[in-house]
Amino acid sequence: IQEPEEKKIALELLETEQAYVNRLHLLDQVFYMELMKEAKTGKTVPEEVVKMIFSNISSIYQFHSEFFLPELRKRMEDWNCNPRIGDVIQKLAPFLKMYGEYVKNFDKAVELITAWSEKSPPFQELIADIQKRKVCANLTLQHHMLEPVQRIPRYELLLKDYVRKLPPESPDRGDAEKALEMIFMVAKHSNAAIAEMERLQNLWGVYQRLGLEDDIVDPSNQLIKEGPIQKVSTRNNSTSEKYLFLFNNMLLYCVPKVIQVGAEFQVHLRMDVEGMKVRELNDTEFPHTFLVSGKQRTLQLQAR
Repeated sequence: IQEPEEKKIALELLETEQAYVNRLHLLDQVFYMELMKEAKTGKTVPEEVVKMIFSNISSIYQFHSEFFLPELRKRMEDWNCNPRIGDVIQKLAPFLKMYGEYVKNFDKAVELITAWSEKSPPFQELIADIQKRKVCANLTLQHHMLEPVQRIPRYELLLKDYVRKLPPESPDRGDAEKALEMIFMVAKHSNAAIAEMERLQNLWGVYQRLGLEDDIVDPSNQLIKEGPIQKVSTRNNSTSEKYLFLFNNMLLYCVPKVIQVGAEFQVHLRMDVEGMKVRELNDTEFPHTFLVSGKQRTLQLQAR
């Protein structure tokens, strides 16, 4: 007899979970443990660095190996008399918030591995040594570390599929739909964490290019657009190269620095967005020009 579609998907969830737990075991019990053991001898790398690389992988590993995988296995063994997994996944969902920390830390972890591999040959050798083992399947530590980042979207896809294939009268329908909604919320939460991290990194990059003007550095600012612009001087009928940064609350009017030491730009003027007006001009001599007028002053600018 043909297995019902929803059971096939539930079995795929169990199989991928088993493979995932093996991967977590490799990260936590092999890479993390062995690097930590070496770090304690003080020869390779500071213990703090190892902890920063692996973030909260131990909690994630324990949760999946000691709770979620066994529960899932039990469900699949009882499938014929009790075809349901929705309730187990509902128990899983709140714990997936642990991933927020791991995901946010991922880029930094990869940077640390690269930096310390250059600084400490023994550290690099130990990683290379573990990577040669059969269990690593010719993949790098960084590659294995990506797995938890990709796991939540995978749950979401499998569960969506599962709910779609459930017969309308299935006893698991209510639970499975609720579980899917919970997983969806967690996935959104972890995506928001990544987006927020990227926004802050971009913002920090802009501040460095501006020479870290103290009163501009505000983490709640949002950079909307930046780019070169020509400033039109009507007095002597010429233009000069300037650069604009538009934030949600202010426009920075900058001059590119000739000598690039540290900052790339010097801020000449800050204009509040509040009360700012922009008006296009039909100037035959200077096409694509517009006026920006704010509380601070009025600028005539020419776009490319």
